Amino acid sequence: MFFQQLVNGITIGSTYALVAIGYSLVFGVLQLINFANGSLYMLGGYLTLVMYLSLHGNIGAALLISLVVTGFAGFLVDFVGLRKLRADNAPRMAGLISTLGISTVIDNAIQIWFGTETKAFPNFLDFGKFTIGKTVISWTQIIILTVSLLLMIVFSLIVYKTKAGKSMRAVAQNVNAARLMGIDVKLVISATFIVSAILACISGSLVGSYYQTIDTMMGFSVGMKTFAAAVLGGVGSLPGAMLGGLIVGVVETIGASYISSGYRDAIAFLILILVLLIKPSGILGKQKIEKM
Repeated sequence: MFFQQLVNGITIGSTYALVAIGYSLVFGVLQLINFANGSLYMLGGYLTLVMYLSLHGNIGAALLISLVVTGFAGFLVDFVGLRKLRADNAPRMAGLISTLGISTVIDNAIQIWFGTETKAFPNFLDFGKFTIGKTVISWTQIIILTVSLLLMIVFSLIVYKTKAGKSMRAVAQNVNAARLMGIDVKLVISATFIVSAILACISGSLVGSYYQTIDTMMGFSVGMKTFAAAVLGGVGSLPGAMLGGLIVGVVETIGASYISSGYRDAIAFLILILVLLIKPSGILGKQKIEKM
């Protein structure tokens, strides 16, 4: 039973890692937590479902349209909710409140459009299952884990090995210096929000296929879990976000199995509280000392 739950936890944890990377990306560039990320995760799942049904089962086209629309929504989060605040040198708290407001708008719009009942989601990754000992592993789990790991690797290479990634890291280190070096800061920030939204969309679609259901509370629930994962790994650290997502997924799955499924969400919040009390910088995060 333990190994079965371990496999389940690693699978769902890999999808948490994708959303946690989005949190860390935005925080790394703007020193801001984008609380709209969970809502974009939910939006991506619903868009994929709508497009899948509208296009009569063409999952490739459905995913592509969903990625484009969710990516544009990520751009709007910055353009509508944050760009003017940055221009006015507003305090960071204003930006955080703005993303919370945008999250509320997205959540309520989806509830009005689709209703609050749970929707069936097609398992477009269902290619059967196999057994290793007493552990049953589905090809859905293998595909989700493979896609998630590939995205983590590719994105890490982009951030650390390409010119675009270097620009992103330069903006994260010092916005003014990056601007003086000729880097288009607005473009870098917009790209960061778009990539973050796309990762959330992919994660939402994969999880919908895995559980074969989506609902209007999934954004808040996963948003808080992945925020906990980002904090656990170290906000602003991409490897930390990946590690944090896997740990949260495994711990909540095993905890729900051995304690009670009713505590599944509470486990992630408990992890968040413990990390903030014991090591606020996270596992791979670096402590920063700022002059007041």
